[in-house]
Amino acid sequence: MRSANPALNNKTFAHLYSAPIENRMTIQGTVNKTFFLLGLLLIGAFYTWNQFYLSGGQVGGYMAVGGIASFVLAMVTIFKPTLAPITGSLYAAAKGLLLGAVSAMFEARYPGIVIQAVLLTFCTLFALLIAYKSRLIEVTENFKLGIAAATGGIFMLYLVSFIMSFFGMSLGFIHSSSPIGIGFSLIVVVVAALNLVMDFDFIENGAERGAPKYMEWYGAFGLIVTLAWLYLEMLRLLAKLNSRR
Repeated sequence: MRSANPALNNKTFAHLYSAPIENRMTIQGTVNKTFFLLGLLLIGAFYTWNQFYLSGGQVGGYMAVGGIASFVLAMVTIFKPTLAPITGSLYAAAKGLLLGAVSAMFEARYPGIVIQAVLLTFCTLFALLIAYKSRLIEVTENFKLGIAAATGGIFMLYLVSFIMSFFGMSLGFIHSSSPIGIGFSLIVVVVAALNLVMDFDFIENGAERGAPKYMEWYGAFGLIVTLAWLYLEMLRLLAKLNSRR
């Protein structure tokens, strides 16, 4: 099994055993924990959203703390899945701080954009879940390899662009609202969305293999990682489209 999401990859179950029935990972348990983590993310997001308007847009500190903390916590969770009940929860709250601040900034510039991005993100989630459960999308090895390669390529481009920014340069098409820039964002949104299918497959396989109960938290964490990415890419795409009006 392979997933493009670094939190949910083909090595995760390599060292696991079939746990006792009462201590095994289940799909319903993972769903419950996903809702819990989503709730923590929303609490963090609402906090920085309110702070944006109360402080006149001064939320740079919250963005820095949320961004750095969520990255560190994600790395800890990926390399130590047994800590997922704690680090996954802290990650969700920290990511919420970042998403709330970013969302408020986009909303201030393009009123109504956040609710559009939220609706598109969750509509995509449920549409792909239905497609996965009905087997309209077959998760083959070639499909997994393709999504993994595309995801890796996108993050390499973002990394190169980030490094170039320190030298006053950038990959213009990543941020441009030109047809090429919009086309790039569309591709990224599609790849991010298809990562959800990889997450569904990971969670289903984990439950079938009788993975330990803590893997429910790990699976929920991985799903939140993908949803946060998809939401941010939806925001970027909508912002580019709005800037052309």
